[in-house]
Amino acid sequence: MNRQIFRKGLTAALMLLALAPLSMLSAQGRRTHEVGIIAHRGHWRTAGSSQNSRVSLQKAQDLNLFGSEIDVWLTTDGVVMVNHDNKYDGVVLEKSTSAVCCQLVLSNGENMPTLPELLELIATRPSGTKLIIEVKPHSSPERDRAAADSVMALVRRYGLEREVEYISFSMHACNRLVQNDAKAKVAYLKGDKAPAELHALGHAGIDYHVNAFRKHPEWVAEAHALGMYVNVWTIDDDDSIREMINLGVDYITTNEPVRTRELIGR
Repeated sequence: MNRQIFRKGLTAALMLLALAPLSMLSAQGRRTHEVGIIAHRGHWRTAGSSQNSRVSLQKAQDLNLFGSEIDVWLTTDGVVMVNHDNKYDGVVLEKSTSAVCCQLVLSNGENMPTLPELLELIATRPSGTKLIIEVKPHSSPERDRAAADSVMALVRRYGLEREVEYISFSMHACNRLVQNDAKAKVAYLKGDKAPAELHALGHAGIDYHVNAFRKHPEWVAEAHALGMYVNVWTIDDDDSIREMINLGVDYITTNEPVRTRELIGR
């Protein structure tokens, strides 16, 4: 190789490295890629906020995060409520009416929100932050599919198909979402399926607990080779965040979005 050409190529490579954004470098200095941050149940570990609340979504939007994750349940009268557990203050959401659920008060003083209320925030307060909707496993496969149908119908009503992604531990819910919209970004949460199996079902990504990737680190590269994205949940400590960045995940779901951003270097 001509030495002059080699020197020019080396100089150009070094210049690209110097100009690369800090988010492309891991804590150990190894080159990685841009990692998106998803606030777990919204940005709730901050003053005035609460898990799965309107404020937690707004605060995630204020940080301009990639996404804000919420959890949803279908009531007896077909309304989609937002809460993590199936029960709140003794009220089983899936077995109650929306009138009862909407009277429940969160720790920050808000009433428990419905999914339309949060979709309204996404629609009227554009920030680039996506809503990551987790369809919780309900009492039966039929209820899982009904919840998936109701959620997707609401997203379509607001015209937010490009602003929403879906996750679930229920394979019934995941498959129903894919059946309803083959272009929807759907990811399975349980951590017991290899990427190829989910890709064959039309899932766009995998979204697994950190321990699943420690057991199967090869799944990250396998998913990427299939054109799938990779998210890891839910990690808050520095070492795990650095570990997953170096493994090559695309997104990190965390209760500590501000600290995660510092570690990524964005």
